[in-house]
This record gives sequence, C-alpha cells and structure tokens, in this order.
Amino acid sequence: MTSPQVILATHELVKDFQGFRAVDGVGLEVVEGTVHALVGPNGAGKTTLFNLLTGFLAPTSGRVTLGERDIGGRPPEHIAQLGVARSFQVTSLFEGLTAREHVELALQAVVGGGHRFWRSERLLRRFSARAAELLAEVGLAALAEQPAGSLPYGRKRALELALALALDPKVLLLDEPTAGMGLEDVDRTVALIDRVRAGRTVVMVEHNMSVVGSLADTVTVLQHGQVLVQGPYETVRGDPRVVEAYLGADVA
Repeated sequence: MTSPQVILATHELVKDFQGFRAVDGVGLEVVEGTVHALVGPNGAGKTTLFNLLTGFLAPTSGRVTLGERDIGGRPPEHIAQLGVARSFQVTSLFEGLTAREHVELALQAVVGGGHRFWRSERLLRRFSARAAELLAEVGLAALAEQPAGSLPYGRKRALELALALALDPKVLLLDEPTAGMGLEDVDRTVALIDRVRAGRTVVMVEHNMSVVGSLADTVTVLQHGQVLVQGPYETVRGDPRVVEAYLGADVA
C-alpha cells in the first residue's frame, strides 16, 4: 500500500508586513486527492497564507513547494501553469459577457491565446464543446447564454469555479467559497465542491464550520499566524484550544 503523497507544502513559512508578522513559521502539508480547510479567527493569517500559496505574495522566508518544486515567490501566472488554480472571495466577472463567453475566454488563455477579446467568434467556437462541459459540471448548462451580471450571486461563484476548472488544475484553492450565500446556495456549493473534487486536491479558506465538516479531510486551524492544531474535523472541533480560539460553544 502506497503512502499518501504531499502535493503542496510550506516549510517554516514567514511573511512580515512592516514589522507585523502575519504568517509565523507555518508548516503545512496538503495530501494529494484530499480537501484541506484553513480556518481560524479574523486576523489569524489565513488570507496571507492563501496568497503565499498562490504567488500573490512572496515569502519573507521559508518555502512553498508543489511536489518537489519550490514555487514560493513565483508569479501567480507561473504557478497557475504548474497546475494550481484559485477562486477569489470577491467576484470579478465581466457583467456583459455570457457564462459561455467567460469560459471560452478562459480556455483560450490556457492554450496561450491570452484574453484577446477581439478574436473572432469562429476562433472561439473551437472551445465551445469544452466550455459546455465545464458549465454543465458546475450546474450552469441552462444559464450558458445569460450575461454574468444577471446571474444570482451563488451562480456567479459557480461560474468562477468553472473558470478555475478551465485550467485543469491539480490543486484547486477556494477562498471563502460560500461567503455571503444563503442556505440554499451554501448547500448547492457544498454539493458542487464535493463533485468537482474528484481527481483533484482542494484547499479552501472557509468560515462556515458546517461546510468544513461536510467537505474537509484535514483542517488546519491558524491563530496569530501560527498553526494552532491540525487534523480531522471531528478531532479539531473538540480540541479545547480550538474551542477557545475560534469555534465557540455553539459548535463544540
């Protein structure tokens, strides 16, 4: 029986901002094929760590590795080319473009075309079949011709997930995937993440602990930029340090 493979890791990772240490010696190991959640109170360092993993920030010291490759400080587009895709907490779509057009443009960028909006409809059509598959995968097949600006909030987040999946990533990083959603959209998003995780590794920052409990194989709790505790959700949620720092009696 083969041992689990670590696909994404940090090694004594540190990030300082003008004398403030936001990430303080974090050692993280994400096992291939799992869902790994990063949780913690506001100011714990989750977003900074997330940005270090994806190249939007460079480490002050320490390393970020993807497999055997050191990716710390590489530009986000280089990290994306290596198979790491991310969604953002705040939606950033073009309101006048349809869902289909968004995904076709993302697929065009993957093959080296860049976001060339002036390219003809005939050239973009080569991506239409794959775009349709991705939209169906995230539950948007019926809304393919809807402008992004007219989509409900939860469906916009699903479209952003389709754009990330267009990169065919090995590792998918989700930043607060259920933030601002009502219960129906949260349930739909949990089901969606559970579906698209097949064959992928997922790392997510998430405040909703019921979502974490439904999806995560491993939970890392951060506090003051350090790892407070790490393990399976059922173990972590009952740890007295976690209850005191973050979870509270209502979910303990």
